Amino acid sequence: MTELHWKSAAKLVKGYAKKKFSPVEVAEACLAQIERHDKALNAMVAVRAEEALAQAKASEKRWMKAEPQGPVDGVPTLVKDLLLVRGWPTLRGSLTIDRNQSWDQDAPSVARLRECGAVFLGATTTPEFGWKGVTDSPLTGITRNPWDTTRTPGGSSGGSSAAAAAGYAPLTLGTDGGGSIRIPAGFSGIFGHKPSFGRVPAFPLSPFGTVAHVGPMTRTVEDACLMMNVISQPDARDWTALPPDGVDYTAKLAKGVKGLKIAFSPTLGYVDVDPEIARLVKDAVRVLAELGAAVEEVDPGFVDPAPCFRVLWWSGARALLGRLPAEKKKLLDPALADVVEQSMAISLEDYQDAVKARGMLGSQMRQFMEGYDLLVTPTLPIPAFEAGKLAPAAPDSTGKWVNWTPFSYPFNLTQQPAASVPCGFTAKGLPAGLHLVGRMFDDRTVLNAAHAYERATDWHKSRPPGY
Repeated sequence: MTELHWKSAAKLVKGYAKKKFSPVEVAEACLAQIERHDKALNAMVAVRAEEALAQAKASEKRWMKAEPQGPVDGVPTLVKDLLLVRGWPTLRGSLTIDRNQSWDQDAPSVARLRECGAVFLGATTTPEFGWKGVTDSPLTGITRNPWDTTRTPGGSSGGSSAAAAAGYAPLTLGTDGGGSIRIPAGFSGIFGHKPSFGRVPAFPLSPFGTVAHVGPMTRTVEDACLMMNVISQPDARDWTALPPDGVDYTAKLAKGVKGLKIAFSPTLGYVDVDPEIARLVKDAVRVLAELGAAVEEVDPGFVDPAPCFRVLWWSGARALLGRLPAEKKKLLDPALADVVEQSMAISLEDYQDAVKARGMLGSQMRQFMEGYDLLVTPTLPIPAFEAGKLAPAAPDSTGKWVNWTPFSYPFNLTQQPAASVPCGFTAKGLPAGLHLVGRMFDDRTVLNAAHAYERATDWHKSRPPGY
């Protein structure tokens, strides 16, 4: 039973149904894997072993009666420490949060998973308030990449990506306000899906506004689809949520990509991409073509929206932290404190201009996607760099983390569904990601295409050395 922690959620529930193994055995295997490796990775804020085993025992009783509570009953699950979990302090990677308060609510995604019997093992690390594309914080220190512990796993959902890649749990929850699911999925060699905005309800809503999405991070596309069936269910607390679409994301996964029209943009027209990454992504796109997709190399035609994104994101930081008392501001990540300081110079006119620019970008992409089912790019232009750094090179004072994540934040601005699927490794053994962007509201095509690519390759089966 030593490999139970590597089984997918889909295989676990089938095994439970056949009584091949129990939720308790699986929870114990996952907790043991965390115990073995987290001193090196630092992916966990807290491990809730006693609580998890109690949940696993309750699940075991349900499975023995053949009465599972839902499609993920008994499946080990990890939650990013930005999402509320009833009974746990949600500290958001920050020393400014008072843990001595009432923690009596689940975030919508957590609530749906709990209702379906998921076993919550603990909380995963995040940079402070999820503000950047790497994972280190004043609260928890540096989180590391299991493929090379000198490297970052990405962020801001880097704890979730490192944990999934290291075999801690098959299901992890992440959030994505500028790439925070897809960046760490790309750097850590797992699958991550940013759903269409509103497809997965959120509460409380992100202080960074309507660029922020909640989604699944898993080792297989099928498991992400299983999660989507659960976490996309309605929650009245989110007034921005989409109405339920009634889609079973696990159905018709074998449909493939034959007949799909795919726009392949290697650089979006303005990004410098590492040659190794460019080659791996080009090879992956060739696989999609061999599977029957009609691929056209074409750029969507927009200029880099980084200035627009920075105004909106920095304004969110200002709204969240600009009124902190001086003694608490001293506790912030210094680079985040600098963002808050920079944000004070943003005027109302600047903000409104950014809102207008975002609207134009969204309109342009809606029109561009009328001709294509998917837009494909690299997830990232570079492989994972040194852990503990904000950027691969000295970041410019205004760009911070935005400059090296050019393929992700545009599609937070447009709110389109987008995913990163593993597509190979560099000569140094670092993962690369293929980025699939869909039409707004069409999560199913993104997931189906990612699954088709995954089935045609073996990258998702790779494990970090020593794990």
